[in-house]
Amino acid sequence: MHCALYDTGRCRSCQWLKTPYPAQLSHKQSYLETLMTPFDVAEWRQPQPSDQQGFRNKAKMVVSGSVERPLLGIMHGDGRTVDLCECPLYPASFAPVFASLKPFIARAGLTPYNVARRRGELKYILLTESRDSGAMMLRFVLRSTLKLAQLRSALPWLREQLPHINVISVNIQPVHMAILEGEEEIFLSDEQVLAERLNQVPLWMRPGSFFQTNPSVAATLYASARDWLADLPIHTMWDLFCGVGGFGLHCATPEMSLTGIEINAKAISCARRSAHELGLDKVRFTALDSAAFATGKEQAPDLVLVNPPRRGIGAELCRWLDNHAPRWILYSSCQAESLAKDLSRLERYKISRVQLFDMFPHSSHFEVLVLLTLS
Repeated sequence: MHCALYDTGRCRSCQWLKTPYPAQLSHKQSYLETLMTPFDVAEWRQPQPSDQQGFRNKAKMVVSGSVERPLLGIMHGDGRTVDLCECPLYPASFAPVFASLKPFIARAGLTPYNVARRRGELKYILLTESRDSGAMMLRFVLRSTLKLAQLRSALPWLREQLPHINVISVNIQPVHMAILEGEEEIFLSDEQVLAERLNQVPLWMRPGSFFQTNPSVAATLYASARDWLADLPIHTMWDLFCGVGGFGLHCATPEMSLTGIEINAKAISCARRSAHELGLDKVRFTALDSAAFATGKEQAPDLVLVNPPRRGIGAELCRWLDNHAPRWILYSSCQAESLAKDLSRLERYKISRVQLFDMFPHSSHFEVLVLLTLS
């Protein structure tokens, strides 16, 4: 992938960009195999590659510059700002949105927030695209509601320019810190959720709920989880740290009893909507802490699926799983080091299968799917 931003030294976020992509995959696989050396892996699946550019479905842009000439991109630690509207990681469909947003910022009088001076209103632009329909969700992160009326007044012009933006909202983030968003969300559109569909499974995205940034590889990850479990006699299943329900909804069958747990209530509302649309009557999604839910139970289901944040599932949940012994654990990890630590705690399990999914090309990050079977 060629990137003028990288070549001129303005952005080095893609630290592995000059490494040929096959070598990137090889490095990641070798590193994963090194981490897994202490364990006996019955089967290694081939790594799942990604498109090398245009694969992202979302942009998180720091807004800087002036109201007349805003920049959308990143801010370096020394205060330097870089416009990333031409970043090749974004699909071509993002360019006209960025092009319309810049004059809109001026029309609405949304002064970019100046970190050093602690002045201005517009902090971030957050853009998400549905790869299924091409519809988009646009969020303005503001310091306060001071410019909200001006934004509303200018919005008809933007909607005329970009009719495919279905969800528009304002997030209020008043804190002078590197925090992406605040707790208050104000919708400026009738629609409040963005529809997506992966492998014919309907999924929904709300502001603030987690969704994978690489939908093509995410679709392969979910499909692989479904295929790995298809021949197992699973009647009961937990989907912990379930987000909007991508894993559980792919793996559930009409006969299976599935409980999905996620602390983010917005994500849970999306998961429930998908389950209803699929007609899955035995699926229940609840907004709770996943570890607290599991460790408070006396009995385990046939299978526990976990998709934790980077820190992993931790010692307490590992101890509960090892003691209560579900027949299978399906572990999806976005941090291989915490995965290895958790696997070392699950002493009663053997590793039946492992596969790497390259969700983040040109960087050292990747995701891993592991199937564990009770010994």
